[in-house]
Amino acid sequence: MADMLSAVIRQGKLAPGTKLPTHRAFAEQFNVALATATRAYGELERRGLIVGEAGRGTYVRDLDLPTTLGVRQTVSDGLVDLVFNMPGDAADADMLRAGLRRLATTGDLEAMLRYQPHGGRTHERRIIAENLTSTLGPIDPECLLVTSGGQHGLAIIALGLFQRGDAIATDTLTYPGFKSIATLQGVDLIPVDGRDGVMSPDDLDRQCRDRKIRAIYLMPTVHNPLGAVMDEPTRHRLIGVARKHDLLVIEDAAYAFLEPDPPPSLISLAPERTVHVGGFSKSLATGLRLGYVIAPANHCDRLLEAIRATTWNTPALISGLVTGWVEDGTLVASEENRRRDGAERQQLCRTALGGARILSHPNAGFAWLPLEKGGRAEPIVTRLKEHGISASGADPFATTVAVPQALRLAFGGISKSELREVFQTVRKAVEETSIA
Repeated sequence: MADMLSAVIRQGKLAPGTKLPTHRAFAEQFNVALATATRAYGELERRGLIVGEAGRGTYVRDLDLPTTLGVRQTVSDGLVDLVFNMPGDAADADMLRAGLRRLATTGDLEAMLRYQPHGGRTHERRIIAENLTSTLGPIDPECLLVTSGGQHGLAIIALGLFQRGDAIATDTLTYPGFKSIATLQGVDLIPVDGRDGVMSPDDLDRQCRDRKIRAIYLMPTVHNPLGAVMDEPTRHRLIGVARKHDLLVIEDAAYAFLEPDPPPSLISLAPERTVHVGGFSKSLATGLRLGYVIAPANHCDRLLEAIRATTWNTPALISGLVTGWVEDGTLVASEENRRRDGAERQQLCRTALGGARILSHPNAGFAWLPLEKGGRAEPIVTRLKEHGISASGADPFATTVAVPQALRLAFGGISKSELREVFQTVRKAVEETSIA
């Protein structure tokens, strides 16, 4: 039965967004047991052909759309990409040319052609640690490990510090890349209630009483996808719960640079149990994969082994480029440009979308658009694709069974001259789909 329905869907006889009969109605139509109908639907959902929405029904998926983010590049040529956030600037190429010239005329180039220490070269770890002091407090360079981007940092944490079957508490909406890592490592993600991207300490405490949880994963400063900045009292309360239940705290700071006046970081509040992950992709260039993990000393050996098993070391050419930009002030200038650029894009977004409720950070190149009651993301995403725009619903970010109906719009890599028209198309698609 699953094969039969699969063929019908793949042949286009059931269009994306088509609502399927209830399990009971399907069972009566084909004269099978209800359990058989449920198994058939379950198999179709496993194949990625249909999607069930709690309280709404079951719908045919658009097979051209990604089921998750962060696993593979899915945007077709010619589509305006609102899925992947790729901030950039016209001057980035000049920045790279200058950096390469500097590397070519200074330093030991031959050393860059050899294997490097797994955790990064000592002087570069020191440069990164000193740069972070103003926001994170004093950092021991020996506890800072250089990685091939923030995603690699999250991966070595999962590989080095957790085992299959371990449970990590997360927000109900979280970074899809971490979801992918958890799936690969066999780690269970436990959704914890909160409000607009700020986790509830009370619900975390309740969850920890109900089952064994080993860690919490948080983006306290500029949450992805909601853009929230967690207030300081909530940070203290969450640290209190972590200490009470002996939880490891994973602090993801991928977008933290967008907030010019952040509250104290979690690693500064609880250095003995916090693993801090950051990188330079969003502040410098997405293609230059350089990040770092800062961890308590007792975890560093396992993290180093995970780096050895995955990449051996970060390429010295990239780490040399980036640390040079840290030292000469290029990083600071780039972060200021990204904040200014993000603020301009946010203003374009809010103006074009009118009075729609938007959740975002004022300097971010992405926004979350909750849909009005009864609105569904998938038909809007399908309609946008017909207009040459690729966008995402909430499914890749959700850790709950019931997925909220919303659009996530990433617009950091689109020219501002195009954005106004793109946002107007989004608004029109939302309005037309709601009417339909």
